[in-house]
Amino acid sequence: MTRVQGFLLLFITVLGSACQEDPEAPWKRWQEKGEQFSGGEATISDESVNAFGHAAPNLTGNKDLLFVTGNAFFKRNWVTAPASTEDLDGLGPVYNARSCSSCHELDGRGAPPLSPAEQPVALLFRLSRPSPEIAWETIPDQQYGEQLNTLAILGVEPEGEISVSYREISGAYADGEVYSLRDPIYEFKNLKYGAFASDIMISPRIAPHMVGLGLLEAIDAQTLESFADPEDVNQDGISGRINYVLDRATQTKTIGWLGWKANQPNVRQQVASAFQGDIGITSSLYPEQPCTSQEGDCLQAVSGGEPELTKDILDRVTLYSETLAVPQRRDWNEPDVLLGKALFHQKGCATCHISTIQTGTHSEYPEFSNQTIHPYTDLLLHDMGEGLADGRPDGEALGNEWRTPPLWGIGLIRVVSGHTFLLHDGRARNLEEAILWHGGEAETSKQAFVNLSKADRALLIKFLESL
Repeated sequence: MTRVQGFLLLFITVLGSACQEDPEAPWKRWQEKGEQFSGGEATISDESVNAFGHAAPNLTGNKDLLFVTGNAFFKRNWVTAPASTEDLDGLGPVYNARSCSSCHELDGRGAPPLSPAEQPVALLFRLSRPSPEIAWETIPDQQYGEQLNTLAILGVEPEGEISVSYREISGAYADGEVYSLRDPIYEFKNLKYGAFASDIMISPRIAPHMVGLGLLEAIDAQTLESFADPEDVNQDGISGRINYVLDRATQTKTIGWLGWKANQPNVRQQVASAFQGDIGITSSLYPEQPCTSQEGDCLQAVSGGEPELTKDILDRVTLYSETLAVPQRRDWNEPDVLLGKALFHQKGCATCHISTIQTGTHSEYPEFSNQTIHPYTDLLLHDMGEGLADGRPDGEALGNEWRTPPLWGIGLIRVVSGHTFLLHDGRARNLEEAILWHGGEAETSKQAFVNLSKADRALLIKFLESL
């Protein structure tokens, strides 16, 4: 089934719920039975600050217990080796955070620094340089590795500091109302091993909220392939591509589902990658310390074991990350929300942010198999325009491409995380600005939003806030 066929099927399903459109209530045609249950049977009802922190309610066996212990390890601060708590030592030697929850507080979304003087925690900076052998591949930076680390253990110097500031870019809607967007400016200071190479590629990545990862993992390859249209055969201007990345456990090339550029094949590898890159904790999947050959003090630091992350802890944190429930939608059946939903579809937003997907078979969690979910993503790579481009390839993702982020839970970020900073680097201060930053394949939909009346723009935003 192609992307267009899938959209038409959804449209016919929704339209079929009303034999005749009620001229007094045009919103009724957009009612969809069960759409409030964004995660299918893995949906929970909570609008509080803890909305992102629940186990999926349909878990079986002893998974609830493993979830609780996984949560404890997720929140636990790691310490410098050697320590009496042998299973939790090995921090660094260079790092950006002491725990998973340092970036994903309450399993929510990270925020960029509030001032140029504040060092980022949940905003990370991936580094790479072009491969001298293969034109389209990248290699870690020889001086600073794959990520700039702003913290270090005693006896080791941090790699550098980062100052984040913004310049304002003004624009106007078709009706004359003026808006302003923040364009980030990154300044790297006190770099321990000298200035960056002239050809270095730097990608800022903010920590996303974590709900529904196991459900996304359960979407099968055939479904993603049905969404993809790399050559834009249907000529709708949308050319979604699948990213192919290395599965470290099997040493094979496979589909990337997760991460800002769909650069991870599964939750386990995503978790292990974050342990190494962000906290400096090695594992069976990432056994190397985050030290380059030039970082002598880093290389000489005491290790917390080989690897530092035990299989048991990795298993539990992975299960915890995979089984976080998706919060139920609010006000999903209100007329204004449904009118906003209509605009979301009519202006082409749902072409990439696909609303309804049927999961396949999850090999480890049958609870997530054959679920009707509403994640509002196609998990594909799209050209988002030069304004959002980081210029850094990742797997087969190009420097101007990003994975369509799931929108479920986006209306609760303010409640859980205390802010509404959006996009891959947190530059957008709210949903409106996030839309206005869209370019590339999304330029037509962005312009359609710009041309809406103020009242219709408010309806579309209200719909997004219900997700």
